[in-house]
Amino acid sequence: MSSDAAAVSPPASPQGRQAWAALGVLWFIYVLNFLDRQLLSILAKPIQDTLGISDGQLGLLGGLYFAFFYCFIAIPVGWLADRTNRVAVVSVACGIWSAATIACGLSRNFGQLAAARMTVGFGEAGGVPPSYAIITDSFPPRRRGMALGIYNLGPPVGMALGVAFGAKIAAEFSWRDAFVVIGAVGVVVALATPFLVKEPRRGGLDAATAGSAPTKAPFWGTVAAFFREPTLVLAALGSGVTQIVTYGFGNFTALYLMREKGMTLDDLSVWFALIVFFGMGGGIFASGFLIDRFTRRSKTAYALLPAISLTLALPLYLAFLWAPTWPLALVLLLGPTFLNYFYLSSSVALVQEEVAPNRRVLSGALLLLIMNFIGMAVGPTYVGFASDHFGSLETALYTLAPVYVVAILIFLLLARRLSKDTSRAGGLS
Repeated sequence: MSSDAAAVSPPASPQGRQAWAALGVLWFIYVLNFLDRQLLSILAKPIQDTLGISDGQLGLLGGLYFAFFYCFIAIPVGWLADRTNRVAVVSVACGIWSAATIACGLSRNFGQLAAARMTVGFGEAGGVPPSYAIITDSFPPRRRGMALGIYNLGPPVGMALGVAFGAKIAAEFSWRDAFVVIGAVGVVVALATPFLVKEPRRGGLDAATAGSAPTKAPFWGTVAAFFREPTLVLAALGSGVTQIVTYGFGNFTALYLMREKGMTLDDLSVWFALIVFFGMGGGIFASGFLIDRFTRRSKTAYALLPAISLTLALPLYLAFLWAPTWPLALVLLLGPTFLNYFYLSSSVALVQEEVAPNRRVLSGALLLLIMNFIGMAVGPTYVGFASDHFGSLETALYTLAPVYVVAILIFLLLARRLSKDTSRAGGLS
């Protein structure tokens, strides 16, 4: 191999075992992240029975109140992580949200539960963006889609474990015990993380930066660069609108199945947990595999895969709401649960590929800010108040159907933009 060829080739993966070990630890933290976050929706009915809160208040707890801290704290945390040790940021964040989860279980009224949930959001803001960048710097470009796809299995596994263990603990003991036990596990993991994950070199596996010293990117320059790039903005908007469905629907699915379809906590702990694990988990894993395969041919796959999956999901979502019994509803739920999450790995991988290595954490945080503040803040809050307004949770969930169409159109616009960018780059080569 010539010296010129060596100069432009990215270096080999640094200690493959170390990269996979780091991915494993970060994945487990993401599992805890989503498990803690979803306990509120999974245990909504017993919490409502104990504290006497309405669907609207429940929507605020899982939506606007949580999202406000989660989204906006992510930006300064992303800036800090781009300039300091990212592993330490993840560790501290995990400790904060886990302690706040314990506080949720100790809450005696709506105000205390709201304060605890806001603190959970504050802590979780520091978990995902630094993890995206650590994984990106631990795996070479052609393996990042799969690595990020595996990492993004954290939400379905966290939700499935939350359903299985959270519902079982609540059924056998109390919903409070579920929060305390799971929060305590997170505190232990937070303390162990700095000893298990090594901070990788920023941009060490990228050909453009191999052998060069990373520079610290300016905060406002990174923000401005993100919003100047239509590709990144469209990816964030498409993901955000999709999350209006996934969070709005997801935060009330367990309550809907119990209230409208007659499921019990014991039923949820087995059957709903399996649907979440195999449906959502299979969809996210499949999307990572498909991204790596089809983006080698064309970057438009980053947008076309989510657009196609959401188009297929919509009729199955409507059929789920129509189903007269919970066994049939769960069978139909498998479809949208599998198809709703193709956007996640697509958008994350696209943003991480499009920005410079020293801007990856903050750019990832900006992606999360936009998509979560649209989806997480609007989705559950809207569904909760719509349920109170219509006097029917089912009617509120039906009104999410047009949101699917909007998300599909945005991803088609992104595909068109990516196609133009590819054509322009081809013409300049």
